Amino acid sequence: MLPALVVFDCDGVLVDSETIANRIMAECITAAGLPITYEDCRSRFVGGTLQRVIDTVEQWLGRPLPPDWKADFETRRDAAFRAELQPVPGVAAAIETIRASGVPICVASSGNLEKMDLTLGLTGLKEHFEGRIFSATMVARGKPHPDLFLFAAEQMGQMPETCVVVEDSLLGTAAGIAAGMRVLAYAAETDSDALTAAGGQTFTDMRALPGLLGIGATARMGAAD
Repeated sequence: MLPALVVFDCDGVLVDSETIANRIMAECITAAGLPITYEDCRSRFVGGTLQRVIDTVEQWLGRPLPPDWKADFETRRDAAFRAELQPVPGVAAAIETIRASGVPICVASSGNLEKMDLTLGLTGLKEHFEGRIFSATMVARGKPHPDLFLFAAEQMGQMPETCVVVEDSLLGTAAGIAAGMRVLAYAAETDSDALTAAGGQTFTDMRALPGLLGIGATARMGAAD
């Protein structure tokens, strides 16, 4: 049975932004007096909101970050996005196949709307999601809480148990499971075992996504095997 709704995370699922953003984040946190590596940023912060990052870093530092830290980080990150950002390989074709099947899609991300407007616009994906983009800023609690995915399902007129989430982070996978949704966990750059332990069904090639949803030739071939 096809899902009633496919809910996409944005960073790392639609746009290949995690490497860029976490590189800049490590540089900015280190400059603020807390040496941290790209790898540590990626393992600790992927899937969460920027405010979650700020709160955590300030707790570690034992003092507030400079007043202009957030604005400086976003300016540097967005400049790097404009220079480097690409869609996740294979995702555009997967989206087109899903839409052609008649299954509705939306985005539910920890990023704010301005960031998604930039990243989805730069990668040519925004047109697929116009009017169906939801941010953690719209709910009381971000991932790993289920609030954002439940809100997206409600706004799209669907029951949670009929929805499928496409995620790449542990926080997002936990949020989808907590919402009562099936989670397809994209593990191209995230530990597959950890995503599985969090409740996700892992895959590493976006070209396989329609088949995992029961759409198209991939699903038919799988059924025949």
